Amino acid sequence: MIDLFSLIEALSYPGLFLLVFAESGFFLGWFLPGDSLLFTAGILASLGYLKIIPVIVLCFFGAVLGDSFGYYFGKKLGHRIFTRDGSLFLDRKHIQRAEEFYEKHGPKTIVIARFIPVVRTFAPILAGVGHMRYSRFLSYNVFGAVVWGIGIPLLGFYLGNLIPNIDRYLLPAIFLMIIVSSLPTIIHFLKHKENRDKLLTWVGLKKAV
Repeated sequence: MIDLFSLIEALSYPGLFLLVFAESGFFLGWFLPGDSLLFTAGILASLGYLKIIPVIVLCFFGAVLGDSFGYYFGKKLGHRIFTRDGSLFLDRKHIQRAEEFYEKHGPKTIVIARFIPVVRTFAPILAGVGHMRYSRFLSYNVFGAVVWGIGIPLLGFYLGNLIPNIDRYLLPAIFLMIIVSSLPTIIHFLKHKENRDKLLTWVGLKKAV
């Protein structure tokens, strides 16, 4: 697991902004730690390593600007990339997963995807590819950034002040956040019978056909 405590402490405010910006809309940011990053930043603020107001302001603007960058990237160049079978940096499986999610949920994907790793990176790019009206995109973008970019750090800050010596439980707390933030992805995956069959085969509970 990435030592997020040391990472955020070392990078401080500018690094936190850049990491949120990259994961929100820069297509190489799909592998970044997302929810656990924001949660840890909130805990660090409760411990006095950071100030909570700069944390939530930077996370909010990083999320809004990151998604906007992704939107314009998709609008200008998305068709050239999304029509390829493969690429050095883009895994077609990630793109397909985001496309399916976007087709099912429409514009509200911009909000929902904030809490789903990988999908949150590609959703704004897909909105640009689909030429969603920017004013409409921006309203979903801002709402999602408030809930995700402000809500999760505040949750970490609140728990950090509520639980004495929370730094002793930092790793379990981050692990729990990773599990919780991964639940939508797991549920979405298990909804399809083909995926359930693959999982059962992989764990040895079902014979391969």
